[in-house]
Amino acid sequence: MAELHGDERSEYVQAMFDRIAGRYDLINRLISGGQDLKWRRFVVEMAALPPDGSLLDIAAGTGDIAFEALKLAPDAQVVGADFALQMMQVGRRRAPFGRQVAWTGADALQLPYASGSFDAVVSGYLMRNVVDIGQTLGEQRRVLKPGGRIVILDTSPPPKNAFKPLILLHLRYGIPLIGRVIGGKEASDAYRYLPESTAAFKTPRELARLVEAAGFENVRFKSLMFGTMAVHWAVKR
Repeated sequence: MAELHGDERSEYVQAMFDRIAGRYDLINRLISGGQDLKWRRFVVEMAALPPDGSLLDIAAGTGDIAFEALKLAPDAQVVGADFALQMMQVGRRRAPFGRQVAWTGADALQLPYASGSFDAVVSGYLMRNVVDIGQTLGEQRRVLKPGGRIVILDTSPPPKNAFKPLILLHLRYGIPLIGRVIGGKEASDAYRYLPESTAAFKTPRELARLVEAAGFENVRFKSLMFGTMAVHWAVKR
């Protein structure tokens, strides 16, 4: 699954997320031990929204990052964008913030927003799923205001440390098992894709270099969950 490329990969990822939309939040809480909520809060903190600022959450899914933004900045203008429409439908029904987010269908490679529209652009688990990271970063830079911030939350290949054998066991067996028990066969298939795409993704330093090459400065990152997650943040030149 993770070896798919181009349109075939995009179509697979879109259909996969739409299939698991109803159970996505519960499964994420279980496989992360509830830590994913803290990671998303950290993403919003690193976005450093100004008063009445505007934030675009790409690959918004069911809205966890968008909702954290509204918790920390109730007056913010928050747009949630995704090409998995069923995921956003679930998010739109979630209280109390579902109706406050401006949900839009969007392709991360061709964002339907004017240049310089947002103070911050954030994403959770987007980059390892796109077919062109450079173009995705370029689009995010385009829609940011000068001095605006990009923040990226995504998985990282397990680093070489004492925890790697246990991490690999969790990725290869634990996550698909949780997916199958909670969401059935369709979720099991989706959560086999997660460890495959994680193993094939960039290391935090490799992704940081791509962010810098896309025209961002002050690129920094923080590794989490024994090095299996990372948050990157940077500023548009």
